Amino acid sequence: MSDQETSKPLLIRTFGLSIYAPTLLMAIGQGSVLAFVVLSARDLGASLGIAGLIFAMRGLGVMVFDIPAGLALARFGPKKAMLISIILTGAFSIVAAFSPNPIVLGLAIFAVGGATSLWMVSGVGLISESAPIDQRGRTMSLIGGSNRIGAFAGPAIGGFAAEGFGLEAALLIQAFGAAAALILVFAFLQEKNRVRDRTMHLPLEVRQTLNEHGRSFLTTGIAMVILQLVRQGRQVILPLWADELGLSPSEIGLVIGFASSLDMLLFYPVGIVMDRFGRKWSAVPSMSLLGVSLLIVPFTDSFETLLLVGLLSGFANGLGSGIMMTVGADLAPRGREGEFLGVWRFITDIGTSGGPFLVAGIATISTLGLASIATGGIGIVGAAVMASLAPETLRRRHPG
Repeated sequence: MSDQETSKPLLIRTFGLSIYAPTLLMAIGQGSVLAFVVLSARDLGASLGIAGLIFAMRGLGVMVFDIPAGLALARFGPKKAMLISIILTGAFSIVAAFSPNPIVLGLAIFAVGGATSLWMVSGVGLISESAPIDQRGRTMSLIGGSNRIGAFAGPAIGGFAAEGFGLEAALLIQAFGAAAALILVFAFLQEKNRVRDRTMHLPLEVRQTLNEHGRSFLTTGIAMVILQLVRQGRQVILPLWADELGLSPSEIGLVIGFASSLDMLLFYPVGIVMDRFGRKWSAVPSMSLLGVSLLIVPFTDSFETLLLVGLLSGFANGLGSGIMMTVGADLAPRGREGEFLGVWRFITDIGTSGGPFLVAGIATISTLGLASIATGGIGIVGAAVMASLAPETLRRRHPG
């Protein structure tokens, strides 16, 4: 009997206070940091290229700690792993807010990225253990939706905080969100009682996971790398282009916030589509429209025109709400979710870290406009890869 035939009652309410609300709080802080860290770097004297590199340090931190995060999840379980990640996120956000120079800021953002990796792997692992395959799109899309609501609110909150109290306040939003999330996870998260292996060896676990699931990583993984590259490239292009146009911090916050507003309307319907028709129905349109939006960013010349393009990019991003987490959970073997998801996130986060580095590199040797066009073109190619090479994962079964 398949997973779909043995589906449990819908589990969304189960995760309300333990997963979705903390995710929202963390995402609000993250949205504020992502919107204003490049401006904080510029305020500390960093060049345009160095500011982009500092932004990229978060993605690099996520990627470097993905595999250790997966092993930590397998060893300690979701609750302990999530609590550790929240504490580290809050602490290093405070360091970032009061950084005396770009070097300290970059290191703090790198550490925040590492803590974020542990947070994301733990949340996906918990739901992967609990949600049947025909509900996974909806449960994962609600995590994606919580992130997107935070991405909408965070930049706007951060923008007004920055105007009223300085750029440090925009970065401190992350610390306040982490403090509230810590309370919710500690009080409400319950996990399955199971014996966890405390004698794992990193090289052996990684090698075994790659050997057993190499085909998935080489097909679907490549498509997800491209999706993440375009998404993260978009995150750095929009605020830097807004800065090039001379927009104020509050205007920049509104552009980025409204660019995420359509995500809040799409995430649950997208989850239904993924559960009913398949994961590709989400991924291919998302990558296509993200690519188109970045191709036309350089042709904007005002707050109004950049806002329109931002709305298109937000709509496109919303179409992919939860897709990477859902596909990873589909592919993860039962009983070894942590190890698989750690490697899965490491591979896909090559795009997370590579996107900002790509933008920074092209902007340094050429122009930001060319960087946007190149990133958009990669998005179009990624849509073709997803449509033609990646298998549909909705009805696949995996041995425990």
